[in-house]
Amino acid sequence: MEHEQTSPEQRKGEETGPESDTASAAAEPATPTGSAEPAAAPRRRRGRTTLLIAGAAALGVLAGTVTGYAVQYHREPTALPPLAQQKVAMPPPVAPNDATSRRSVNASRWDKAEEDLAKKLLEAPGGAKDGYSGYESLDMFAADYYESPDRGFDAIAQDVRRIATAGWRQGEHDFIEIRLLQFQDQHSAQKYQEGQASYQDHADRAGNDGFALPGVPDDYGRAWLYKPKTKAGYHPLRLARAILRRGDIVMDVELTNNRGDVSQGEITDLAKRQMERL
Repeated sequence: MEHEQTSPEQRKGEETGPESDTASAAAEPATPTGSAEPAAAPRRRRGRTTLLIAGAAALGVLAGTVTGYAVQYHREPTALPPLAQQKVAMPPPVAPNDATSRRSVNASRWDKAEEDLAKKLLEAPGGAKDGYSGYESLDMFAADYYESPDRGFDAIAQDVRRIATAGWRQGEHDFIEIRLLQFQDQHSAQKYQEGQASYQDHADRAGNDGFALPGVPDDYGRAWLYKPKTKAGYHPLRLARAILRRGDIVMDVELTNNRGDVSQGEITDLAKRQMERL
């Protein structure tokens, strides 16, 4: 029998062929039969699951709230502590007649500040001259008190309810003027009083920090002695001023002397007596 002879290259190829096929298969990814591209990975649906969880949480909170209200609704109400004064004395109602006034109708909520403000002004002492007392309009006050009346009027028109003024001359050289300004509320009164006090230390005003009045906290007012105002041909003009607040009323007291002097005791006495009237 004759044997077919093979060359050395053929024998080498036959020996290494299977191993080469196995290596090629391991190097390349397998693809499904009849498809030239690999299959795409499946998508995960997270949005729907998140919405379901959030909805369940919201329903749980709502159910807990409703259950809490239902439980509270069926409980007995908690009794309130007794009043310190269980029987408050009130005037018996009466039928109106000729003597009925606005004050008698509102007796249970009447405040002393609603009384005639002009009657709260300090009265001129015996022997005083050129005395006057009564109400002052806002425009007259602005014209007399502010360097710019228009701006002054705008500054107080919304806050000031009424102004009562009194003044007199005592002796030959002392002139007293008192103003009671009632504001819409205590906050407006405090703002005005603090504003007036804030610039008293300026050189064109008192030029100093003033002094406290007996029994009056600094937050409620102070008094000042002004430096003498001099002018050629005239005697020095001296001024003392006190600005105090009580409730919704600001009290402004001025003592002027055109010949002699003013003292701390004089303005303190005036301010004290006017405060007592309030």
